[in-house]
Amino acid sequence: MKRLPFLRPLAFVLAGFVAASSAFARSDRKFTTSPTLATEARTLVNLLEQAHYNRDAVRSTDFVEVIPNYMGDLDGQRLFFLASDKKAFTNLYGKNIYWNVSALGNIDPAYEIFSTYETRAQSRINWIFTELEKDIDLTSNETYRPDRSKAEWPANATEADALWRARLKFELIAELMNKKTIDEAKEAVRKRYERMLKNLGEIEGSDLAETYLSNIARLYDPHSTYFSASTYEDFGISMKLQLVGIGALLGIEEDYCVVKEIVPGGPADLDKQLRPNDKIISVGQPDKEPVEVIGMKLRKVVEMIRGPKGSQVRLLVQPADATDASTRKEIVLTRDVVKLNSARAHAGLFEVPGPNGDIIPLGVITLPTFYGPAENPDDPEAEKTSATQDVARLIEQLKEAGMRGLVLDLRRNGGGFLSEAIDLAGLFINRGPVVQVKNYAGEVHVDSDMNEGVAYDGPLAVLVDRFSASASEIVAGALQNYGRAIVIGDSSTHGKGSVQTVLEMKNIVQQLARSPAKTGATKLTVQKYYLPNGSSTQLRGVIPDIVLPSIDEFLPIGEASLPHALVWDEIPTSRFEGSPLQKNVLEKLRSASAARQESLDEFVYLRRNVDWFKTRQDQKLVSLNLNARQQQKEEDELFRKEMKAERERLAQTDFPYREFRLGPPPPPRIVAKDADEEADSDDPASLSTDEDENRAYAKSDVHLRETLRVLQDAVTIAEDRSYWASNRAPLTAWLDRKS
Repeated sequence: MKRLPFLRPLAFVLAGFVAASSAFARSDRKFTTSPTLATEARTLVNLLEQAHYNRDAVRSTDFVEVIPNYMGDLDGQRLFFLASDKKAFTNLYGKNIYWNVSALGNIDPAYEIFSTYETRAQSRINWIFTELEKDIDLTSNETYRPDRSKAEWPANATEADALWRARLKFELIAELMNKKTIDEAKEAVRKRYERMLKNLGEIEGSDLAETYLSNIARLYDPHSTYFSASTYEDFGISMKLQLVGIGALLGIEEDYCVVKEIVPGGPADLDKQLRPNDKIISVGQPDKEPVEVIGMKLRKVVEMIRGPKGSQVRLLVQPADATDASTRKEIVLTRDVVKLNSARAHAGLFEVPGPNGDIIPLGVITLPTFYGPAENPDDPEAEKTSATQDVARLIEQLKEAGMRGLVLDLRRNGGGFLSEAIDLAGLFINRGPVVQVKNYAGEVHVDSDMNEGVAYDGPLAVLVDRFSASASEIVAGALQNYGRAIVIGDSSTHGKGSVQTVLEMKNIVQQLARSPAKTGATKLTVQKYYLPNGSSTQLRGVIPDIVLPSIDEFLPIGEASLPHALVWDEIPTSRFEGSPLQKNVLEKLRSASAARQESLDEFVYLRRNVDWFKTRQDQKLVSLNLNARQQQKEEDELFRKEMKAERERLAQTDFPYREFRLGPPPPPRIVAKDADEEADSDDPASLSTDEDENRAYAKSDVHLRETLRVLQDAVTIAEDRSYWASNRAPLTAWLDRKS
């Protein structure tokens, strides 16, 4: 079987390309299903029923879900439609969706539903303009729920009016919290909706078709989707385009342009301020007024962010971890081409005190992604390296420097090439299965490391988080299966244990191949991955041996948060020489870590951050009293300052380290100066990542510090033969050798 590259979480990048942001249009337009689109729609359903891994889990009656899901994509915050619309559309179209699409290729319901949405939106925006002329009371004790994505639509027009009055207060307070006057705040809100009216006219029939058909594909799993011809054209060159500009992959969620992934080594990654799930509010060019992008089509936002190499772009963002929706942060980035050297693995040798006060040198290798050699071997400027080669070289450098233990840091590593995952795991095991792949028919293929010997046979730890996905989960899980590493981090990794393939429609249907019209494509889930012991990484991910407190636990991160995610299951174990860490070793390492988590100041600091963030996250309702909101912001600012001071104090006890890099050192990280210290005063993310941006390793990285201590414990107990198993020390490679 050909080894396919792991598709990094593309559903996170592409799902929602045409969501609620592209919501406002002219009411005089009439969309219909074209013959080409009808053929593509029938082909899509045919592919889902024949080629999708989950083909038998979806029945024709399940297609009724497409109606509310499609309505939700148009109206993500449940503000424009009414509950009666949902009932009427379901009764009118729900029962016949499967037949209309699979047999006739007819998706006219998508256009009819949009027409109603268009009318509702235009009427509501005119209502908003009238309301903004009135005095608005911001002293009441009312509250508003900012996240209405799972709420019901208003029952009637009266309930909708009340909801919108609260919504307007919420939006005005958000502007006032950013030091605007009430007139300036009203003008900002007015411009936002004027822009939405303008963007309404930019909706195209292909956008609606893509949204509608993608909802059909996502009945099968969250990573399957339909690409319109224009989106597929973007997708076809995305591997090149995503490396030019700021180095961020974007998507649309409920009217907002959302950062879905930071490309390692790009300007955004080096700057360290833009984060996944940040919402981009406006985009500004040098010497020009920023343009608000709420409600704007994704392609237009991308066009504004892209630009010539060396030019600057200003982004106003709402941080993902902000507990107050009014929080804003300006980020200035210099557009550039992503250099692989910046994205390559790098390492550090840390001086960790041992139990007797002696210094134990421990290595850390940070791997941003499972990259492979450049596709064009004839390009003289193309990189010829790979993740496995780089990690092997770093291991040799660390060994020469006296390393006695190694941490493989896979945090925020979203995956990459399967072949690299297999080869990299082989650096630490002496041949054997690394991953099993199963297709719909139940056929299992075992991918193994076939190389004799290892690059490193000493104590090993793997550090993961909820963003560690796909290839990262394969490596962490395999090394855990073999008892080769102790896995440390969040309560689980991401949980993406499936592989997708992209099929262009004209390559499937002869009729489309002969047509001069551009055609779309579909992305289908076709296989699942399993660890050597037969356990799936799907949904549950890899469960660390030692769990550390983390804010990630309270964010909607991971496969389990996605609708229609494939289930977790098991297949028979493959045959491999190894076994999980023995119980006495795990108990020893866990108890030592638990004691530190109860006694060390850094865990008090970490838990205070986590508890504070959880409290803010649990506040689903936001006050519509301006004074109350300002008071909470002041309290949050005081807490932030306390935590910043504590972080700086803890940084004084960071373990000293020496950095190792394979290529030229990366350029200095560009840090946008804060014009106003209070601009991000209630941004919880700043509590954990406010660091010297030019350091290879962050200050006060509690998770890394504790992982190094756990590894130091492992090095120490390895000297006690009572912890040995099968004639070898724990966490060491299983080699054919005598003791």
